[in-house]
This record gives sequence, structure tokens and C-alpha cells, in this order.
Amino acid sequence: MDYPKILETINNELSYRDVSGKVASYIPELAKIDPRKFGMHVYCGDCQHYSFGDSEELFSIQSIAKVFSLSMAMRLMGEDLWDRVDVEPSGDPFNSLSQLEYESGVPRNPFINAGALVISDILVDQLEDPKQELLDFVRKITNDDSINFDHNIAASERSTGYRNVALVNYMKALGNIKCEVEPIVDFYFHLCSLAMSCKQLSQAFMIFANKGKILGTQEEILTPTTVKRINSLMQTCGFYDEAGEFSFEVGLPGKSGVGGGIVAIHPDQYSVAVWSPILNEKGNSELGMKALERLTTLTGLSVF
Repeated sequence: MDYPKILETINNELSYRDVSGKVASYIPELAKIDPRKFGMHVYCGDCQHYSFGDSEELFSIQSIAKVFSLSMAMRLMGEDLWDRVDVEPSGDPFNSLSQLEYESGVPRNPFINAGALVISDILVDQLEDPKQELLDFVRKITNDDSINFDHNIAASERSTGYRNVALVNYMKALGNIKCEVEPIVDFYFHLCSLAMSCKQLSQAFMIFANKGKILGTQEEILTPTTVKRINSLMQTCGFYDEAGEFSFEVGLPGKSGVGGGIVAIHPDQYSVAVWSPILNEKGNSELGMKALERLTTLTGLSVF
């Protein structure tokens, strides 16, 4: 596969000028991002790297990090996790409150905010130092000890995070939260503030394309069954109420974040990350989705 030529074609075809969305503004720090940023990085199963643009610049990965916290929780709880959170597509915005009352405080899936907050509760409850252990996990699977939180983003999220606090309080009232609210939301805001590049994200997500093993060393981090579950959830729930559209257009399991990043994997083939901070009305990177559609079209590789 001629990935350099394919990425060159994508870079030449697409531009921030071709999309009409806006940079996320409800988190003040995110509103400062240059909308012209655009980068893409492909990490292949033969350990080769291919990229263009701003692929090595750090950005706030936001909800992409929910895949990391879910992975950690599944290692701790296994199948028992699904007593606390469901595995169904939400069909609603990522920060919806309305479903919780109808479904007795059990979130639809672990990628909407309510579900990720339940996962945060589990990690805060079971880990001695959840923020440090999150960093240790991400650094290990990426093979990069430089990865860290963006504390300005975390503080900015806290300053506007009233809905997330409301979600935790509501689920606690319904019996699905064990810990106190403050440490849960503190962990959650730091989780979403992780700063990574497209290159680092593609390296981190290779374990989901490589049956749970770190490429190169083949150290098993997650079981194949766990990876199957996570990939399935990325396919059906990774883009909230636009998950169907992403499957239709791109045909890969993936996860988005309102920082403008998208990561997707093709089992046994590659892990790919793209960053463009201009979001569509559903909160997903508009240019990122177009770039990934072109990638699967030009390579002829999707999971379907």
C-alpha cells in the first residue's frame, strides 16, 4: 500500500477552507485553538509511520481519552462492568441528562459523558492514585513518558463543567455512583485534558488494532476479548449521535473528541489519528471525518 502517496493526496484535496463548522467554544481554552491546524498520522502493523501536516503538535484529546479509562476499568472489573453502564448507542448528544431518568441512572454506554463519569467513579474507587495510574497506562501503551495533562485545559473544564457535576450528582441520587462527587469530576476533567499528538495517539491505539498487544514487544496489555468489546463500542458509540454516519462514511471503529481529534483503527492493518479543530454540529471534526473517509476509500480498506 502506497501510504505516502495516499496521504499526499488527502492533504492536497482537503483544507480547513472547505468546512463550515466552528472550533469548540464552551470550554474557554479550546476556543483559542488555531482553526487552520490539520494533521494526520498512520501507524501500520509493520511498524511504519506515515504523516502530514501538524501531526506531531500536541492538542487536547478530550473524549478520545474515554477509551483509555474504559480499558483500565475493564482490566479491573471485566464483565461485571456492564452492571454499571450499558453498551447501546445513545442517539442523543454526548452530555444528555434526559436518558438517565428514564433508565434509572445507568448510562447508555461508556463514551457519553454520563458513562465516562461512571467509569471515572470506578477508577477513583479502586485505584490508589487514579490520575497518575492513568498517565502510567497511556505512557506505557504509547512508549512515551512525556505525555501529560494540560492543566490549563483541566482548569478551564472545571470552570464550565456544571452539567458534568449535575450528571454525577443525579447518578449518585439514583445509586450508581459510589465515591464523592469532587474526586470523580477532578479525575474526569484531567482525563479529558490529556495532551497528545496524532503520532502519539496512533501509537497508543495500536493495541486495539493488534489484539491488545504493544506492537514491537508484543506485551499483552488487554485480552483479545476486551479489545473486541472496546472496538465494538467504538464502532457503535464512538461518535455519539453521529456514530451511524461515521460507520457509513468511514467504516472503521473510532473515537472523536471536541478538541478536534479523531482516532480510528483497522484490525491488523493500522491505527490512524487526524486533527482538525473545526467541529460540525454534532461535535466531531468536520475535516477529520472527510480525511478518514478518503483514507478508507483510497486504500480500499475498511472493516466492512
